[in-house]
Amino acid sequence: MRIDLHSHSDASDGTRPPSEVVRRARANGVDVLALTDHDTVAGWDEAAAALPDGLTLVPGVELSCKQDGRSLHLLGYLFDPSEPVLAAELARIRDDRVIRARTIVERLRELGADVTWERVRELARGEAVGRPHIARAMVEAGVVASPDEAFTLDWIAEGGRAHADRYALDPRRAVGLVRAAGGVCVLAHPRTRRGGYVFSDEVIAGLAEAGLAGIEVDHPDQDAAERAALRGLARDLGLAVTGSSDDHGALTGDRLGAETTAPDAYAALVAASTGAGVVSSGGEAVRPGPVPEAR
Repeated sequence: MRIDLHSHSDASDGTRPPSEVVRRARANGVDVLALTDHDTVAGWDEAAAALPDGLTLVPGVELSCKQDGRSLHLLGYLFDPSEPVLAAELARIRDDRVIRARTIVERLRELGADVTWERVRELARGEAVGRPHIARAMVEAGVVASPDEAFTLDWIAEGGRAHADRYALDPRRAVGLVRAAGGVCVLAHPRTRRGGYVFSDEVIAGLAEAGLAGIEVDHPDQDAAERAALRGLARDLGLAVTGSSDDHGALTGDRLGAETTAPDAYAALVAASTGAGVVSSGGEAVRPGPVPEAR
């Protein structure tokens, strides 16, 4: 059984619609897929309506947080999206994403980059406009040769010439909000040097004290040594170990199912949640979410 607990659609910064994401996941042999767009649940309904036979959908989100002035991402699963406090925070983050993106575009233009806000907004077809959309516009305008080249100090990386800060949640508070909405949280890619998502054992232990349920260990951008260290830390802290592709469609090479989560870890996360259920291929929400039988 193949369980991928981190993927993106064009509801945020992926390149494929939610309906295509779930079809591609099943074609890649995935049995369970979490859709975790940045700070939005806008893709849930389309993904659920298009679920192919044999695929279970785990509704989720990737929450923007900040720890010691640096971006930290949490994967929230199986929460009630109508819980008012969490819903309000997600809306505030999305609104500030737009303000931040416009500011970055203005700074790029001041630096001589022929990037327009209109084109960035067209590329960001969903609610959660972000730096990847700006990077794609920069490639189109001939400013850089690839999106990766945009994420440097010359351009839009954190601390870069055109970078701008935005609102993000304190991660301990975010864990509490997701738990209050019936969901569970997993720390996303905590040792990926690309992007600067590197957090100490002490930070992770603090999140565990706040109610964190797991750590994303098996991620394409984390090497064997980091995975081994994180696996040991998860064992010491009593946290679930997850594996995920963090697929963004064409931006990451359509890698759905490239990394997977063990069935027992998935079952533990589902058992700890009380909010939204997983969704079966018939479009029916199931509570509690069963672990599909291995094929």
